[in-house]
Amino acid sequence: MSSATLAPAGAPASSVRWRIFLVIFALVVINLVDRVALSIAMPTIASEFGLSATMQGLILSSFFWSYAALQIPSGWLIDRFGPRAMVTWATVLWGIFQSLAAVASGGLSLLLTRVGLGGAEAPLFPAGGKLNAAWLSPGERGRGAVIMDCGGPLGAAIGGIVISWLILSLGSWRLAFLVAGLVTIAMGILSWWYLRDRPEDHGGVNAAELSHIRSAGPVGQQAAQAPGRLSPRSLAALCIGRFGWATVFFGLITWGPSYLSAARGMDLKAMGYATFVIFLCGAAGSLTGGFLADAMVNRGYDRGRVAKTMLTLSGLVAALSLIALPRVADPVHAVLLLSVTAFFLLWGSLYWSFPPVLAPSDKVGFVGGAMNCAGSISGIIIPILIGWILDVSNQSYGSVLAFFAAAAGLYVAATLLIDLSGGRATREPAR
Repeated sequence: MSSATLAPAGAPASSVRWRIFLVIFALVVINLVDRVALSIAMPTIASEFGLSATMQGLILSSFFWSYAALQIPSGWLIDRFGPRAMVTWATVLWGIFQSLAAVASGGLSLLLTRVGLGGAEAPLFPAGGKLNAAWLSPGERGRGAVIMDCGGPLGAAIGGIVISWLILSLGSWRLAFLVAGLVTIAMGILSWWYLRDRPEDHGGVNAAELSHIRSAGPVGQQAAQAPGRLSPRSLAALCIGRFGWATVFFGLITWGPSYLSAARGMDLKAMGYATFVIFLCGAAGSLTGGFLADAMVNRGYDRGRVAKTMLTLSGLVAALSLIALPRVADPVHAVLLLSVTAFFLLWGSLYWSFPPVLAPSDKVGFVGGAMNCAGSISGIIIPILIGWILDVSNQSYGSVLAFFAAAAGLYVAATLLIDLSGGRATREPAR
């Protein structure tokens, strides 16, 4: 139990909850910078180590072997020991593995550091889902989900610029990895200092903010109650939908830079800038989706209907954009189309507002872990599958893009099967 005391009542509501999510946001940004570093450096590393496309895919996939395997155990540990401790240990440990990658001597040793990195990063997103349920009122959880999740595409965007700049400036991908790892370790120490599992344990939270967090939101909005039981059908649909979404997202992260280099003829500098633009648009889309969803809910519209409508549009736009991409000849126009894809695809960040709605409070970490495990399984399959497809198709990306479009369709279909009405009062639309 923290020794922090609740700040006195009588003052305007404090805003510690948003600073908590600012820390989580920063952690997710760093998480994706570390994760995307290998994708950015892969053309250089592949040349140095003499790696085939299939071996590159295997190394890119290896991160997700441990990441997926530890999602559900991480969710259980978060429910048992709390998100603060798990986030701190995870961040420090993945910083260590990122630093160790700097001394890799070949494909196998690099692969082992990626396995360690994936296992260490596993608790972060389920812990963020747990903090969402503990720190935010029901009317704020959409924003909380996307503030956390938009750090992913923003981290991928920043990673594209930062890692390529570090490689060029330091003349070494190894030094770039070492710098990234040390920054991560420092962020883990900051997390322990500021995060708390509950608002009651944080000395900066006053009575007005605590009352707001525990309220239902705007006047007239009934309290959202956690369901008494977890629906197996909704859990399965949630996991399948996340798998479809993650297939597209991780495809862009792991093979996107290589696509820009091989299929669009970009050098390292141009590839870094293009990656930045694409995933910056993804981050903007994530934030737009979350704030729009909360605005609609706070105006009286049903959260489940809002979420399903937005996620359906997200998947449809992504699918159509990916189908059109091979017909775009100009590299700049291709980057613009990928930016549109990323903008709407990242409305999928709304998935992180689902665990508190679908699960009892003592199972939120488990549901977040199960959902992220399903998405991570795609991260295992996709890098290897795409590498194999490229090897047997003479480096053709047309069928790869068609596959991603089909995955976007799966994302839409499964999302429509999720029942988000359980445990919440249904309200008539605002007039």
